[in-house]
Formats: sequence, C-alpha cells, structure tokens
Amino acid sequence: MFKLFRYLKPYWWQVIILVFVTTAQVYTTLQLPALMADIINKGIVVGDTDYIWMTGLAMVGLAVVSAIASFVSSYFSAKIGACFSRDIRTAVFTKIMNYNMDDLKEFTTASLLTRTTNDVNQVQNATMMILSMMLRAPLFCIISIVMAIQTAPDMSWIIMVGVAAILGSTILIMSIVIPKFKMFQELFDKITLLTRENLTGLRVIRAFNNEGLEKKKFAKANDALTKLLIFIDRILELQNPIINIIFNGTTLLCSWVGISLLSKDFAYLGNMTAFAQYVTHVMMSFLMMSMLFVMLPRANVSARRINAVLDKAQKIVWKSRTNGQPEKTASVEFKNVDFCYPGAEENVLEDISFKAVAGETTAFIGSTGSGKSTLINLVPRFYEASSGEVLVDGLSVKEYEKADLMQRIGLVPQQGILFAGTIKSNIKFGAPNASSEQVHKAAEIAQAKNFIEKFPDKYNAHIAQGGTNVSGGQKQRLSIARAICKEPDIYIFDDAFSALDMKTDQKLRTALKEITKSAVVLIVAQRVSTIKDADQIVVLDNGKVVGKGKHFELLGKCKIYQEIVKSQLSDKEYAQELKHVKGVRHA
Repeated sequence: MFKLFRYLKPYWWQVIILVFVTTAQVYTTLQLPALMADIINKGIVVGDTDYIWMTGLAMVGLAVVSAIASFVSSYFSAKIGACFSRDIRTAVFTKIMNYNMDDLKEFTTASLLTRTTNDVNQVQNATMMILSMMLRAPLFCIISIVMAIQTAPDMSWIIMVGVAAILGSTILIMSIVIPKFKMFQELFDKITLLTRENLTGLRVIRAFNNEGLEKKKFAKANDALTKLLIFIDRILELQNPIINIIFNGTTLLCSWVGISLLSKDFAYLGNMTAFAQYVTHVMMSFLMMSMLFVMLPRANVSARRINAVLDKAQKIVWKSRTNGQPEKTASVEFKNVDFCYPGAEENVLEDISFKAVAGETTAFIGSTGSGKSTLINLVPRFYEASSGEVLVDGLSVKEYEKADLMQRIGLVPQQGILFAGTIKSNIKFGAPNASSEQVHKAAEIAQAKNFIEKFPDKYNAHIAQGGTNVSGGQKQRLSIARAICKEPDIYIFDDAFSALDMKTDQKLRTALKEITKSAVVLIVAQRVSTIKDADQIVVLDNGKVVGKGKHFELLGKCKIYQEIVKSQLSDKEYAQELKHVKGVRHA
C-alpha cells in the first residue's frame, strides 16, 4: 500500500499541517490529567480556591485548543484522503484507457470496475485512518506511558499488563481474518461480473427463459460472499468485547492498587487520578491502532490489486511524437503481416499483403473466424502484428504518435457503441468542434436523418447509456455518422452495414462514394451485395489471403469466393452472375 503513497506528494504541505495540529492536540490533551492532579493535590487537599480557579481556566483553554486542533486534523485528513483517492482513480482510469486489447484480457471488466471503485475506496478509508491515527495513537501511547510512570511509578506495571493483553488479542484476530480479505475481493469481483453480465444480457436471458438459472448462479455467489462477510464480522466483533474486558479490568486494577496506596499516603489521590486517565489514553491508543490493523490488511489487498493495474507494462508502446513524414496521399498497406494472439499456438493471420489507396474501396470477406476483424484491428494498433509491417500513409504504425494516427482513422465497429448524451454529442464524439451543418450532413449521408427528425428534440434527443433506447439499425447508422463527421483519411467499416436493410445499405454506400474520393475505405462484410462494387476485394480463409481482385474477377478464379457468393444467391441469380463473368472474359 505504501507504494501508492507517491500520490500524496502534491499534498505534502497539508500533511505537514496535519502533523503539526495532531501534535498540538496530543500535547494539550495530555496536559489535562497532570493539571487535574495538581488541582486535587495543591488545590482541593490544601483548600486553595484561587489555585483551583487558575488551573481550571488553564484546563478549559487547553481543552479549547485541543478541540480546534482535532477539528483541523479531521478536516485535513478527510481532504487529503479524498484527493488522494481521486488521483488514484484518475491514474487507474488513464492506465486502462491506454491498454490495448491484449492488456484488457488479463483483467475482466468486472475486476477493473471493482478495482477502480471498491478497491480505491478501501485504500482511501485506510489512508484517512493512517493520517488521523498513525501519528496520534503512537504519540498518545508513548507520552501517556512516560507521564504515567512519572506520575505513579508504583502502578506502571498495570500498563504493561493491559498493553500485552491488547496486542495478544489483536494479533490472534488478525491472523484469522487477513487471509479472508483476498477471498472477499475475489468474490466481490464475481458479484460485479454476474450483475454486469445479467444486465447486458437481459434480453437473451428472458428470451431463453433462464431467469431462474441466473438467479441461482447469483444466489450462490451472493451466499458465499455473505457467509464470508459474516465470518469476518464475527471474528472482528470479538475485538470489541475483548478490548472492553481488558479496558475495564485495567481500570479496576488501577482502582484497587491505587486505593491500597492511598491508605499509606492520602496525597497520592491526585497522582492516582492522573494515572488512571493516562492508562485510559494508553488503552484508547491501542484501540485506535487495533482499528488501523483491521483496515490495513484489507486495504493492502486492494492496494496490490490497484498496483497490478498501474504497474502492468503495456505491450504496445507509442512514440511521443511521429517519427518520419507520412505521405500526403492516404493509403494503408500490409507487408507480409502475421498475427498470433498471446498464448495461442497458431497464427490468426499469415503472410497478409495488400495495399489500399485513396479514392478506392478495399473490402474483406471470408467465413466466420477467417481473421477479417483482426486484420483491420491492426491498422489503429488495437493489436500489434507479430511480424511484417502495417503502413499508414507510407509510414509504419509503430512510428506514429497515438493521437496522430487516430485522427487519421474513422472506425465503425461491428457493434455500434453509443454513449449517454444526445444524438448530436454522439455524432460529434470524434469531432467535438464540428458545426451543426457538419453534424446534419453526416447524419444525412449515414441515412440517419429520417429517424432523427422523428424525435421531438431531433438532434438533441437523449441517448441512453449504450444506446439502449434506439434500435440496432439506428445505432449502427449513428455510429457511421460519427465516423463521417470526423472526416478522416481512412474509413474502417467492420461489418458496419449488417443491421441495415438492402435499400438503406445501397443508399448509404452511394452517398459514401461522394465524400470518400480522397480517402481510403476499408470494409469488412458478410454480404456480397455490400462489397460487390469495391475496387479491391480481399478474400480470407483461415487467416490467409486466397483471392484478391474485383467481384467478377474473383467469381471466375477464386473457389472460396464462389462458394460465398453461391451461398447468398439463388441458383438463377448465381447462373446470371457466371454469365456476366464469361462476358467480362470475352471483352
């Protein structure tokens, strides 16, 4: 956990103030028992009223100073703890945002959510406790012991007995519960995972009438977490009665020993009273430290999980600035590219080579699992090629600064992702400075204008998180509009027309031609009709290029492409296509 304390560096001056006021609080508080002893010995026993008043007023003044110091101490510990946790959350979020796809696979989404929220809260609570207790409790304890021994040396052995009893009970309890804290975090991750999974997959669960099964899975995990929490709480709750027994026992022991000493010297009354208060402070100090010992192990588990995220070395390292001069004309080129997922034995892509140039559409088609989406994910460096080179505008993607490469690319993923906000904010997501005219034009090209105009608020209509209040086709068209509004040099459509009907698909592709005359267009598609007019079609099979050319060229020479086309057309339509192939050959 102490590794995370580097995030306290910006608040060092506040920590110094906290140390100062905590010391002042401890000093003023521990002067009160000594003054009370003086009132008894030098005021009440002697009958000196003036001394009683003067010393009493001094005690009131010290009590006020102690209260003010306590308030300031609490304020700064709370403020530093809140800012500290804010900075850690920001650091974790920033780190996650810079992860590539392989990095994200090492942590589940549920685990990352828990680490960013619950784990950071555990560390924050422990830090606040450390800031308020770590200095205060030892100071109280050490100074109280010293002053108690000075006040009544004959009774000092009582403190040692009480301290030994508290330490023994705390060590025993901690040895039982510390191993359970890691189990708690893992089970909490599982609860988060099941909750997220059920919320996102609610339609499928209901469609297959599996609510009962999912409830049983959740109940099993929930019961396991509940039993673990009950066990931890039962053990920790033992600490309170044990501390009370030790505390009350020590007080009784002080009274018994003190009374026996009073029978010899009545002037010992003030010293006995002060000693009892010092013993109380010692016991309270150890009680505070025991609370700290309870929180620290749990926070330490959380801190290790946070550090695992922060310390993970990124597999893809970006340049601080682009090395080299990209060509002015947009292009994407693959040179003998291989790709293998970490831990996999076989390549997903093997010896991929092609070049896509500005003003032309390059399409990718193949059976499911042939590597189409993986291939285009190499362009924005979501994954890193195992070997070979991926070039954007004539320059290797490894030589680009991240923002420089991303601003050249407009990506529409397989599943349209929308963010909570409005239609306008989603379209402007990649171009925040875009004008209303650009937004409207992008929506029109994406064939989204008609359904947008039907909303009462039109472009200011609310979009729920994940776009749950719009249909799949509408979500896809808004995702396409977002890419168009960015006006990139390279458009990547990863099966982005699958939710569109044939008529809308045709209109959209026709409109795209007008705005992509100087841009590279990469399309992954399952439907032949979507890519039929592409300038270059790359056919993939098991991660290899088995055909490259235009529609009718491939239909005449590529067996895999023939099978794909035949599977999507009737026998009559396929025969007509083959006639056209023969006509092209003769021409």
